[in-house]
Amino acid sequence: MDLILDLLNAGWTGLLDYLAAHVLLCLVPAFFIAGYLSGLMPKEVVTRYLGPRTPKYISYPAAAIGGFVLAVCSCTILPLFAGIWKRGAGLGPAITFLFVGPAINILAISYTGSAIGMDIAIARLILAITFGIVIGLIMAALFRQEQTNTANAAMFEQTATLRPALWMLFGLLIAVLIAGTLQIGLLKNAVFTVTLPVTLSGGVQDTLDALSLTAQGALLILLLVLIAPVAWKGMSNVLVGFNRWTWIALALVAITLLLAAPTTETGSLVIRFTGRFFAEAILLAALAYVVATKLERDELAHWLWETWRFVRQIFPLLIVGVFFAGMLREITPEEWVKQLAGRNTIWANLIGVTFGVFMYFPTLVEVPVAGAFLDLGMHRGPLLAYLLADPELSLQSILVTGRILGRRKTITYVSLVAIFSTTAGYLFGLALAAW
Repeated sequence: MDLILDLLNAGWTGLLDYLAAHVLLCLVPAFFIAGYLSGLMPKEVVTRYLGPRTPKYISYPAAAIGGFVLAVCSCTILPLFAGIWKRGAGLGPAITFLFVGPAINILAISYTGSAIGMDIAIARLILAITFGIVIGLIMAALFRQEQTNTANAAMFEQTATLRPALWMLFGLLIAVLIAGTLQIGLLKNAVFTVTLPVTLSGGVQDTLDALSLTAQGALLILLLVLIAPVAWKGMSNVLVGFNRWTWIALALVAITLLLAAPTTETGSLVIRFTGRFFAEAILLAALAYVVATKLERDELAHWLWETWRFVRQIFPLLIVGVFFAGMLREITPEEWVKQLAGRNTIWANLIGVTFGVFMYFPTLVEVPVAGAFLDLGMHRGPLLAYLLADPELSLQSILVTGRILGRRKTITYVSLVAIFSTTAGYLFGLALAAW
């Protein structure tokens, strides 16, 4: 019974930490971008560069660049991948986009270099791009007949343009995502600090401490809980018409993003208003202006409906995946790391990949975790295998990918990622020994 309670507590704590600290500034804008891609961007704009008939030397680099520009982590890339796949992108380029996005986040690559070593960072960058393109090509070849039967060939020969207002909207959405996640001093540093003239009671503070939550994190979770029923009432019939719940839901989303932008500390009511807060405020105001003055009502309805559809499809799976990943972390003894992955063998590299599946961490957090593995005795080969697999093969990513692609394609994709990551780690370890 104690073990069960510990596991449930670990899953619950991991979920609270995820909702309070990670999901908002990257995942919320990503859902709106996915809704935009699905609801407002003509599929011809996508298929012109990512369609199965587009020359490979155009479609695959375009997919890799798109993933690199837009992605922050695996949970961010999933709704974006769903959006471009739904709009008719070729399977190969879509898979490349799915793989490359979370794998070569510029922040994670630079952090890897400074914390673990440039050898791992450079290998991670080069191999992620290479693997993304190669796995995409293999998937396209394996499922060529299926894709040909389901795709409308004429669709990929058409072209379309977006009017300037829609490009402006898309640019602002990308800017909101970047402003919320980019780790630079201009955004991270405090512009001014405010100390709230209130104190938390001992019981409330003890509860927050036990959950490793700040007051800010608790408020963000409460806002998410509030948004769920409001969005349901405001978005479920948005194609029929808008109601007051629609606007309340959008206002709550904006408030949530603004509340997530400042920084606080556990046990403190000192709020540091960073450059990120002001960037988000300016961008959200610009978005509101463009939506109010440049967007047709029907366009707004389709955008919101597609965004809500992605949220209903993907977000519950993310929640379940994060909860069970927290439970699995609880039952993985740290001493196993050195015993199982302390040497550069195929088995040790496969263990590194397995760590990536069951021990998912938010973007950038996998780097200090990898450093801890290294300190515990993990070989640098299995360490690279872990870093290649972690952004791609988390439990929640596999669940969501299965919902989007279907079982056969997902099993094939997961198998290819595991094989490539294991082999890369092993060969990297051999190269280090030879060097």
